[in-house]
Amino acid sequence: MTRKMPIIITGGGQRLGLACAKALVAQGYKVVITYRREREDIAILEEQGISCIQADFSTSSGVDKFIKVITDQYSALGGIIHNASEWESEDGCLDTALLMEKMWQVHVFAPYRINLAFEALLCAGSEQDGQADIIHMTDYVVEKGSDKHIAYSASKAGLANLTCSFAKRFAPRIKVNSIAPSLLMFNSSDDVEYRNKALNKSLLRKEPGEQEGVRAIQYILDSRYMTGRTLSLDGGRHLA
Repeated sequence: MTRKMPIIITGGGQRLGLACAKALVAQGYKVVITYRREREDIAILEEQGISCIQADFSTSSGVDKFIKVITDQYSALGGIIHNASEWESEDGCLDTALLMEKMWQVHVFAPYRINLAFEALLCAGSEQDGQADIIHMTDYVVEKGSDKHIAYSASKAGLANLTCSFAKRFAPRIKVNSIAPSLLMFNSSDDVEYRNKALNKSLLRKEPGEQEGVRAIQYILDSRYMTGRTLSLDGGRHLA
């Protein structure tokens, strides 16, 4: 079901967010993305009909600014995909308090405030399209924790919990779900040793690529009866 109302993808300027934006536009969706830093792809996306908004969710003022831009420009939304993320480790960190604050600001505080601020817009979109969606991009690490990315893991667990709470609050007009990927794609800078080690952590031992995440997002958008749940994309890593 293609939505008439726009779908927002935060962090849509690269990797999975970018792939999702391109895929949804190709299917006829109206798409709005946020990006933090200027990229060459932004101009190309705008030429394809994607609305691109620069936003920094690492500060409260950045969230305030983004909320105002959306509420000023739109009267209804078809969905929000919370894909914006920070990936930082405690190793070598000089200020762990600041690190924890930053992880929670981006992964919990920003989605929390945005969901509440856009409740009326999503309800209006649900009336137009028959349903509206919120999708939180969490992480496989929520299940096991991480000794190297403690703040990151804790904040993604907080985001996963928001899924349950908002599913209750917004039912039945707005579906709220999560996607929890482990490895989807490597960075170009990842060396062979790291790649082999990462692949061996899952049963399927493969790099599925960004389209695996795109398919999961599409499944949730198409579903008429799924809310408060998490789709795990881990290649059987929980059993390895």
